[in-house]
Amino acid sequence: MSAPENCRFLESHEWHRLDGSVVTIGITKFAIDELTDVTYVELPSVGDEVKAGDAVGEIESVKATSDLYVGVDGKVVEVNQDAIDDPSVINHDPHDAGWLLKVEVADASALDGMMDAAGYEAKYPSA
Repeated sequence: MSAPENCRFLESHEWHRLDGSVVTIGITKFAIDELTDVTYVELPSVGDEVKAGDAVGEIESVKATSDLYVGVDGKVVEVNQDAIDDPSVINHDPHDAGWLLKVEVADASALDGMMDAAGYEAKYPSA
């Protein structure tokens, strides 16, 4: 199983991990495998308000450009500057060092409507 148990997942292949009132968001290994090597990341700015379902950035690879979506409402409190400076970190460690942004949420219940690891892997068996 490669989908982390402590995350929730969107069908667009973003993972969300809750820690207190902050949700860390990144893209899954499955997304990396589909995109191949990520070469550029565009992320929102710290302080930006985001809404569940919104595209908040872009992920570019040698193969395609994809939007980055969030599944929660809140305020961006941190972005991963290391991933912006060197997107290869996303390719090598998408579920930990390759996280993309952190969002402070007032209501984390939106996570309840997302897939858990088992549901994500059932829908995307090669995940």
